[in-house]
Amino acid sequence: MSDDEPDLELLALLRQHLQGKLKLDDEPETGVLESAEYVYNNCIDVALDMRSCKNAAAAIYSQMQQKEYSPATWSSHELHPKTKDESTVAFIFTMDLLNFSFWSEKSETERFAIEYRGRRWTGYWSLVAALQRALDEGIPITDSHFWQDEEECSLAVLKQVFRSCTDEEIPLLEERLACLREAGKVLYEKYDCDITNLIEDAKGSAARLVNLLAQDFTCFRDEHQFDGRKKPIRLLKRAQILVADLWACFEGKGYGEFRDIDKITMFADYRIPQILNTMGCLLYSPLLEMAVKDKKEVVSGSSHEVQLRACSIWCVELIRREIIKAHPEAHINAILIDFFLYDTIKEMESKGKDNIPHHRTRSIWY
Repeated sequence: MSDDEPDLELLALLRQHLQGKLKLDDEPETGVLESAEYVYNNCIDVALDMRSCKNAAAAIYSQMQQKEYSPATWSSHELHPKTKDESTVAFIFTMDLLNFSFWSEKSETERFAIEYRGRRWTGYWSLVAALQRALDEGIPITDSHFWQDEEECSLAVLKQVFRSCTDEEIPLLEERLACLREAGKVLYEKYDCDITNLIEDAKGSAARLVNLLAQDFTCFRDEHQFDGRKKPIRLLKRAQILVADLWACFEGKGYGEFRDIDKITMFADYRIPQILNTMGCLLYSPLLEMAVKDKKEVVSGSSHEVQLRACSIWCVELIRREIIKAHPEAHINAILIDFFLYDTIKEMESKGKDNIPHHRTRSIWY
């Protein structure tokens, strides 16, 4: 083709686009995996041990097979909702809106805990237990109209919802109230106060739903600067886990049906880096290792913290690829690997076998 001849294929594509038959963003990306790879390629304080990653992939796959790990495992947890309707969608949205910062420096008997159904719940499960207890007590904690009512949904009421059976209160309570307020406002202004409208706007795309959450809700916009890069590093822990929880709860159907669910990465928090480090997959520089072992706070958004989280995402991605390489028929994605690793480290913790501490970062992102 000469320079004077038109590119007929390009013209056809442009014509389709102008006529509305082709949307170039039909299959969006979240940018999380690309961000994680960038950080991994440019960081100096976190490294991956490839042999350990390969060994971890084999061990994880074997144990997941033994335990018959699948999306259905999510609903098998005692506190997770068992219904599959709009009320469950509202519960999951509320849960992941507030799913951050439960770690404590106090002992297991002194730390913040929720007493519910004759048991004592800590960590993430304290949040789920508190929400279930509030609903049992007639507090409409999952209703976006309630979040907007400053008299009904006050700091005092939220203290009641999250009242502890110990002397330690839940961290960042005011920040949690701010998240509810903002979410209520956005849902009112853009989605007719209905979370299912938000899901419908994603048009069956997990990546698009993640992007909508990050675009419309600042409290889901888990983005950070790193290494002078103009483009922010996207980690989006809570936005991604919200999509993953919908997918797992509804087992890939109804409100949990996403054609591109495998675009969701692991959820960069403080627990998964902990177990990856325990397994020898994630290695730290002496300075960072000392900070983690001495339980010094790693500042949110700092280079150390971004490296920890981003490299954890990339590490789980490599483990996933290794599993698929060895078992092409396996239906395993980063979500299931994350859920499995989280359950494993919590089980180790309950048995006193989590000898390596997790890093300490106090933020709303995780």
